[in-house]
Amino acid sequence: MKIAVLREQADGEKRVSATPETVRKLISLGADVAVEAGSGFAASFADQGYAEAGAQVADRAATLAGAGIVLGVQGPDPASLAGAAPGAWVVASLNPFGARDRVEGYAAAGLEALAMDLMPRITRAQSMDILSSQSNLSGYKAVLDAAAEYGRAFPMMMTAAGTVSAARVFVMGVGVAGLQAIATARRLGAQVSATDVRSATREQIQSLGAKPIFVDSVAGIEGEGTGGYAGETSPEYQAAQAELVSGHIAKQDIVITTALIPGRPAPRLITDGQVATMRPGSVIVDLAVEQGGNVEGAVAGEVVERHGVRIVGHRNVPSRLAADASALYARNLFNFLSAFWDKEQGRPVLDAEIGDAIRLTQGGKIVNPRLL
Repeated sequence: MKIAVLREQADGEKRVSATPETVRKLISLGADVAVEAGSGFAASFADQGYAEAGAQVADRAATLAGAGIVLGVQGPDPASLAGAAPGAWVVASLNPFGARDRVEGYAAAGLEALAMDLMPRITRAQSMDILSSQSNLSGYKAVLDAAAEYGRAFPMMMTAAGTVSAARVFVMGVGVAGLQAIATARRLGAQVSATDVRSATREQIQSLGAKPIFVDSVAGIEGEGTGGYAGETSPEYQAAQAELVSGHIAKQDIVITTALIPGRPAPRLITDGQVATMRPGSVIVDLAVEQGGNVEGAVAGEVVERHGVRIVGHRNVPSRLAADASALYARNLFNFLSAFWDKEQGRPVLDAEIGDAIRLTQGGKIVNPRLL
C-alpha cells in the first residue's frame, strides 16, 4: 500500500498531514510512503527529515502515482489527484456540508473520500479526533490573540505606583476550545467566567477555576446535543440567555466565542448592540467566524473595530500554530490508519461504526446518509 502525503494548496494553510515521526510509524506498518516536496516547510519539517524517516520525497505526480491512500489537511481538489489508484482513499478534513461540489468531484473521480471531521465522538475514536486536537490549540491561540490586541496586562499587579487590575475574560461555548481558552486565560492571571447551553459543563468550568454563568430561570431546557456537541435551544431559553449575557458582557474586557453546531451556521451569540455596551479597548475573538460567526460584525480574516471594540476573526487558527497542529493532526491520522490496519491485506479495513460515519463517497456515488 502506497500512502501519499500532499503539499497543501489552500491559501494560508501551513499544516501538513504527516510528520517524519508518523512517516516512520506508517512504514513500520508495512506501507510505502511518498511525500510531495516542500509539504512540511511551512510547519518546520524539512524534506530531509522525511527522507531520513524512509519516505520517497518527490514532485506531486510521482507522489500520487499508484497511491492507494492520499493524506491531506484540507480536502484536495479532485482534479489535482490524477494518478492515484482507482478507488483510492482521500483522508482529510473535507468540510462535507460546506464543500458539496468537491465531494461530488471525489465521487466522479471514483475516489473513496473519508472525512476525518465527521469522526464520531466515541471512546475508541478519541485518539483519531482531529476536531478535538485542533480545537485545543485554537482555544489556546485565541487567548494569545486577545492578549496581543488588548493593550493591557492580564494579571493583577501590585506595584509601588499602584495596582493594575486583572483582565476580565468571558468564554462563550465550553467545548474543547473553550476549556483550553479558560485554562490559558487563568494561567495568564485573568479573572475568567464562562457559559454554555449544556448544563454538564458547569462542573468543568468550576474545575478550571472559572466562574460559571448559566441561565437558571428557565428550568429543563438545555442545549444538550449529540456526540458532545451543543444542540438547538428553545426561544424561551435563548431570550433568557441573551438577557443574562448582555449584563455580563458589559463588564468584560475580553470575550472569546467558540460555539459551533455541526452542519449548520454558527449560532449568533453577541449582537452589535451588546458589543456597544463594552468599554473602548475591549477585545472579542470569534473562533466561529469561518462558519458565519458568533459575533455580529465579525469579518473572516480580519480584525475590525466597532464601537471602540476590536473584533478578531482570524481564519484557520490551528494553522497559526502549524508545527504543533501538524504534529497532533498527523498522529490523529496515524492512529486512524493503524487502528484498522490488516496485516494480511496490507491495508486498513474499516468497520461499519466508523466507516459508515466518515465515508462520503464510494463506487462513484455519494453514500453518506447525512449528505443524501
